[in-house]
Amino acid sequence: MRAAVIPAADAPPVYRDHPDPAERHGDEMAVEVLAAGLHHLTRAKANGSHYSGNGGYPLVPGVDGVVRDQEGNLRYAVLDDTALGTFADRTLIDPRRSVILPGGVDPVQIAAAMNPAMSSWVALRRRVDFHPGQRVLVLGATGNAGRTAVQIAKLFGAAQVIAAGRDATRLRALTALGADETITFDRIGQAADVDVVIDYVWGEPAAGAMIPMLTARADRTAPLTWIQIGSIAGHTAPIPSAALRSARLRIVGSGIGSVPARDFLAELPELASAVAAGAIDVRARAVPLAQVAQAWTAETDDRVVLVP
Repeated sequence: MRAAVIPAADAPPVYRDHPDPAERHGDEMAVEVLAAGLHHLTRAKANGSHYSGNGGYPLVPGVDGVVRDQEGNLRYAVLDDTALGTFADRTLIDPRRSVILPGGVDPVQIAAAMNPAMSSWVALRRRVDFHPGQRVLVLGATGNAGRTAVQIAKLFGAAQVIAAGRDATRLRALTALGADETITFDRIGQAADVDVVIDYVWGEPAAGAMIPMLTARADRTAPLTWIQIGSIAGHTAPIPSAALRSARLRIVGSGIGSVPARDFLAELPELASAVAAGAIDVRARAVPLAQVAQAWTAETDDRVVLVP
């Protein structure tokens, strides 16, 4: 078969021949890969910068994808740490870490949407006691995960969703996806009275936003839960001590480890149904797997999905 292979941490993927997968035990199922998203997580695990990576090379990247099993079922599958990911004609999955998809779905759309949507979906379901009527701020709302977070917060019944980012033009487009208000970081105080922050930014921008938000809150004793998910602006944030003393602020993380694998898997069926029904919009662009080297470093607003 053909696959994208990364020989070392600092090397780009190479499209080449690779041995066919062989099932080694009863928990494995050999499947045909139909579509696999090129996510930030995929790149980070492949180059060793993500905390969940195993650091072994050579490897075939790809953390999830839409596959066809031997009975002809389409499945969305999530792969555990493995040297054989989904950037290949075929791979091995654990069927317990997959969900059978309804007929007629678009594999490219599913592969594009599930990973970015899963972050905020699982965070609101499993890391906080979120309920309809609460107000949500999405930091880093113009990225793929941020765009889906705006939609998911509304889908879960948020009374108000505020989308925050740096690009005012891209922010304005989010009103069509459910954002009630869009703001740039210099106006972050306008989001002072939200109940939940979904943070894909972290670093200096997130730390700098805390004090303006907390000091402007109408009631500083009202709970504010800050969910840290992504770190596009930096892996560390200089959080002022006053942020933790001056208001009822709670900072939690949501990701692999802080959420048990069984909780992620439990959310897959409903999330897949929502994506298949068109309730979550993600801009997907199919790219042949043979072009993986070019796609790996391409700058694009679309979610790249590799197809054999």
